[in-house]
Amino acid sequence: MNELHQAHMRRMARMPWLYFRAKPSVRTWAQPWQAEILARLHRTEDVALDASCFVAPDADLIAEPGRRLVAGPRCSFAAGAFVHGPVTMGADVSLNPQVTVEGGTAGVSIGDGTRIATGARLFAFDHGTAPERPIRDQPTRSVGIRIGTDVWIGANAGITDGVHVGDHAVVAMGAVVTHDVPQWAIVGGVPAAVIGDRRD
Repeated sequence: MNELHQAHMRRMARMPWLYFRAKPSVRTWAQPWQAEILARLHRTEDVALDASCFVAPDADLIAEPGRRLVAGPRCSFAAGAFVHGPVTMGADVSLNPQVTVEGGTAGVSIGDGTRIATGARLFAFDHGTAPERPIRDQPTRSVGIRIGTDVWIGANAGITDGVHVGDHAVVAMGAVVTHDVPQWAIVGGVPAAVIGDRRD
């Protein structure tokens, strides 16, 4: 691999859309590079990743038996993304750098075309806080998270267990979502509240 190819790899790892828009001359070497990464994941993890997906070399996809990770066509996992199944992603879902998706036991589902910006965190589990025992000994629960289609989750947003984000919604940068988000709603703040509607 020459220096130019390595530079392209570094850019694509941070900006995966460059892979999908690459010229044929780039695709001739980039597709085998990605095929090797996908093959390794299929050998070592319980994954079903479409052959058209992009996975940055340092994206951390963990899917032990019983915690499967499924990704449809043209999904992307950028540099530093951490995804722990069970997680199911539709087509054209993008996870930008440093995104965390933790499936707990109930799982996370993400609909087609959803964009999750840098540093966003989705945690489909929570700890108890009962005063009679230390935090380290608290039981955990997992209800699951559902993200609809065509959703935009802004940079550094957080989504807690049990939340359903409706189709076409927008979660503002830095918002912490603790309750369901209606379709088309724009939510922001801590805790997040409805601040607009995409159709207005």
